[in-house]
Amino acid sequence: MSALFLIAQIAGRWIAVPADQVDSAVDIGTVVAVPRASAAVRGLAALRSRVVTVIDTRVALGLAPTPQAGRAIIAKFDGHFYAFLVDAFDDVFPFDPMPLSSGLALEGRWGASAIGIVERDDEPMLVLDLAALVPGTLAVAA
Repeated sequence: MSALFLIAQIAGRWIAVPADQVDSAVDIGTVVAVPRASAAVRGLAALRSRVVTVIDTRVALGLAPTPQAGRAIIAKFDGHFYAFLVDAFDDVFPFDPMPLSSGLALEGRWGASAIGIVERDDEPMLVLDLAALVPGTLAVAA
């Protein structure tokens, strides 16, 4: 069954995010650091008259930090808005998602947040569950 996905790039890897998790895709301005926050929390940013928690998606996936905040996927979980940093966006496309293969080994924390695979031009892309990247859910998912 076909579903819509936003295509984005994180650390050179194209990924798909279920469109029902996406509130918007934006450019992020100034990010204010939050003392004693999880390493994955880059800080807070003002966006359309609301404050969003900025998640460094690379750090949440067990990778080196994102060099500079720029683009982000905005999502709302449990009444809170989050901005997930990404390197680039493509567009929204319909795909038929497939489950992850049981023998698929994913490095870092990709495996804890990947919920499937879609194919674009015969290239597989992981489908990420953004909610699994919110600090607090990382420990539960691991």
